[in-house]
Amino acid sequence: MVDLDVRRLEILRELAARGTVTATAEALHMTTSAVSQQLAALSRQVGAPMLEPDGRRVRLTEAARILLGHAEAVISRLEAAQADLAAYLHGSAGQIRIAAFATGIRELVLPSVGLLARERPGLAVRIQEADPEQALRRLAAGDVDIALSLEAQDAPPAQDQRFDQVVLLLDPLDLALPVGHPLAGAAGVRLADLVGDQWIFGRGGPWHAITLAACAAAGFTPEIAHEAEGWPTILAMIAAGLGVALVPRLANAAHTPGVVVRELSADQPRRHVVAVTRRGTGLAPHIAPMLTALRRTAEQLPG
Repeated sequence: MVDLDVRRLEILRELAARGTVTATAEALHMTTSAVSQQLAALSRQVGAPMLEPDGRRVRLTEAARILLGHAEAVISRLEAAQADLAAYLHGSAGQIRIAAFATGIRELVLPSVGLLARERPGLAVRIQEADPEQALRRLAAGDVDIALSLEAQDAPPAQDQRFDQVVLLLDPLDLALPVGHPLAGAAGVRLADLVGDQWIFGRGGPWHAITLAACAAAGFTPEIAHEAEGWPTILAMIAAGLGVALVPRLANAAHTPGVVVRELSADQPRRHVVAVTRRGTGLAPHIAPMLTALRRTAEQLPG
């Protein structure tokens, strides 16, 4: 395969447009000698002359015209590649892959995508729903660029040398009760008031651990009567009068018919919502704008 020099192809293209070596040299701010040397080198690369005498002038050979037909396409694609690369390096183009839990997608990711669409329309976002542990596994495997994860309250996010983490917000956990619950309208609700209630739990994760720890701090172990996978099911169980639960504020439980949400009057548990990237990649020009949008969105959420 012939190893063609793109600069020499550009000189050949300019010669075809200008007609003479002198005019080509002037247009490219080169000497005529330098233009001739580059064309001679191109001839050696190709194995055929690029120029032939035409009276006192020179003209392109048939080999040169064949090469030019392809050179136009090559140079155009390279120019397009340079433009795309410049856009990427300025953070206005590229693809961002993000994995997040359901409420994180709804309350953080989607509004952030809206911000990017207005400010950097060349950035494409690909979203995957995943629980926090799955999201981190996908991040470590290189399948996504950003993972939204959760950490328990009163502890900084766990340090993993593979990752960089940014705390987006502290998400309070409120008490969700059926509308007919005796405490639904009471003032100053505390966890200790729910000692005899049946509780609805999710399966695993920081929220599970946070609820157990909060109840233990209030002096009791909750009776786990039911378990469910996602917030719609948990809230439906509460609305049906099957029990109570601590619900992250991001879940927007207050909009669920049949459910009353009460902010705890003391010792309210919280969880860290963190954006995680592979170490060193958070400054990449296509990833940094998404992290900025996530932070801006988080700042607008009620705490």
